[in-house]
Amino acid sequence: MSSDDPAVHEAVVRQTLAWIADADLAQSPPIFAQHIHRRLRALTSDPDPHSEAKARHNQMALALLPRLRKKVAASPNPLKTAVGLAIAGNVIDMGAKTNVDRSDVGEAIDQALGEPLAGQVDEFCQAAKVADSILYLTDNAGEIAFDRLLIEQLGPDRVTVAVRGAPVINDATLADAQTVGLHELTTVIKNGSDAPGTILSDCSPEFRALYDAADMVIAKGQGNFESLSDEPRDIFFLFKVKCQVVADQVDAPLGAHLVRRSRSAAKQ
Repeated sequence: MSSDDPAVHEAVVRQTLAWIADADLAQSPPIFAQHIHRRLRALTSDPDPHSEAKARHNQMALALLPRLRKKVAASPNPLKTAVGLAIAGNVIDMGAKTNVDRSDVGEAIDQALGEPLAGQVDEFCQAAKVADSILYLTDNAGEIAFDRLLIEQLGPDRVTVAVRGAPVINDATLADAQTVGLHELTTVIKNGSDAPGTILSDCSPEFRALYDAADMVIAKGQGNFESLSDEPRDIFFLFKVKCQVVADQVDAPLGAHLVRRSRSAAKQ
């Protein structure tokens, strides 16, 4: 994406492998990926290698919204349908699959509309019903257009949306949120971090204050699950299960569309 020069490719691979050899493998995947992608951006002098793909995915998702909004409106349970479609958008993940196209998204939409969601869906709906303030942690570009469907059902006036503080892989930034019109729907903030997840110690004080104060936190994507699942607060994770390690951890099949309440909350 950044260069067609094989010499640049080789230099980047060699330097990245040399760093990995001494890296702390006990770190969570988002922390690990954050450091790798910082090095990649520096080595290639490209601040956002995925910018063209993100723009393409945003437009692809926006084109689908009118039809999907009708599906939500016609549903006997619009909130659950919007949850399923928001999770379907999580298939647009270039950390898991380099080439994501409309057929991948179409399959995920069909799954969302045709199969029941896994996990604590009813608990999610009940928590959403009583929350006065909701912090919504986004994941990928393109996917955030699908998030609009759920935010519209939750009630935009009580939702604050958080995007990444700087580009990393195809994760959504403020520019992506503006492209899909989220800033016109609700408040959108940067989290202050360039990690493909939410590493609280790396986030801004403004974000952490909202995180602590929110009645309900909704975290989209597997990266947010990997970085926040052990945090001591009640969080609802919405994501597509994309690897066997996470599938084993959440006791769900690979590919499942999952609503997962944090383990810390389950113990309360």
